[in-house]
Amino acid sequence: MHLPLKGFRVISAEQYGAGPYGTMFLAQMGAEVIKIEPPGKAEPDGKRRGAGDTARAVGPHFLREGESTYFQSFNLNKRSLTLDLNSDEGQAILHKLVATSHVVANNMRGDLPARLGLDYAALEAVNPAIVCAHLSAYGRDNARTKWPGYDYLMQAEAGYCQVTGEPGGEPQRMGLSMVDFITGTIFCIGLLGALVDAQRSGKGRDVDTDLLSAALHQTSYPALWYMNHGDETQRTPRSAHPTATPSQMFRASDGWMFVMCQLPKFWDILTTRMGREDLKDDPRFADNAGRLAYREELTRLLDEEFSKAPMAHWQELLAGHVPVAPVYTLADALDNPWLDEIGMRDEVAHPDNSQLKVLASPLKFDGQRPPNRAAPLLGADSEALLEELGYDSGDIARLRAGGVV
Repeated sequence: MHLPLKGFRVISAEQYGAGPYGTMFLAQMGAEVIKIEPPGKAEPDGKRRGAGDTARAVGPHFLREGESTYFQSFNLNKRSLTLDLNSDEGQAILHKLVATSHVVANNMRGDLPARLGLDYAALEAVNPAIVCAHLSAYGRDNARTKWPGYDYLMQAEAGYCQVTGEPGGEPQRMGLSMVDFITGTIFCIGLLGALVDAQRSGKGRDVDTDLLSAALHQTSYPALWYMNHGDETQRTPRSAHPTATPSQMFRASDGWMFVMCQLPKFWDILTTRMGREDLKDDPRFADNAGRLAYREELTRLLDEEFSKAPMAHWQELLAGHVPVAPVYTLADALDNPWLDEIGMRDEVAHPDNSQLKVLASPLKFDGQRPPNRAAPLLGADSEALLEELGYDSGDIARLRAGGVV
């Protein structure tokens, strides 16, 4: 399979979720993504403390000690190099890598890239075309530069928690770390844009994004409604759309389903296929404004109708005609046979599990999803990369003994 980023080398000083999630897309698109991970400090028992991406230690499920299943979620197709960027020899190795690379990425706290020599000012002399991509919590150029930050904090400060949940209930975060994931995606959009320009101009640059900026940007049209009209979007019952209705969850006889009549035609199709033209003819529900004004009564009437049959009946009746979906548990969602039909389930060979189940890339190239490899063991590629840079076995042994790699 011809992958679009084959031949590009990305060095990434990354850990945990947002940055690794983004660079995994690059690796799946064929880029050689080299994770730089701290070698840790040697202890009397021979083990190294603080070694590797912290995600390797995130439980509760492990393939072996220090190698979590969680880590596999964000690091497929990558290589791993342990390297102490605080040491002079570590910086020398970094510069040798940068000379043959196209991108240096990181998702460190905002003050650390400059301190560790990962920005364009530090690397321009080594490789003028290098793109230095930065993902931090709050940015590198403001009073919060040194602040640590995580997804849940951004959901809180960007207003997500106050608009999520049932009216009158406690603030709720989303069930997944969506700020991490969207920021990692935006990170790669900026990185790829800068890379395209560097390939044309021969001149690299810094490109930045941060969790809070990305979270705020995702407030999208409610943000513009508020900033321009003072209209603050509130929570709605049943996770309903704030303006279109019926567009919310309803009760089938065996559980919940989501029905979305975003367009007037879908309301007409829904009532016709349900055999409830009386609802379509009811003057209260003649247009979206009326349905919105009488949403509580409309919900009651539709619940009565939907509760007469299981979700499978309504899916068969409405799917392809009206936007509809079952409200699945996570287990149901991942056991859905549709995942196999569209190729979203994959298996990779890991040293501790020859059939490790992973999700396939959501991207397709020429109709095919790109292939996956298991995430690397800590430092799995250190020796090969150092040899490529001209270090012999004696040099590598010395670097290991000194805690540089």
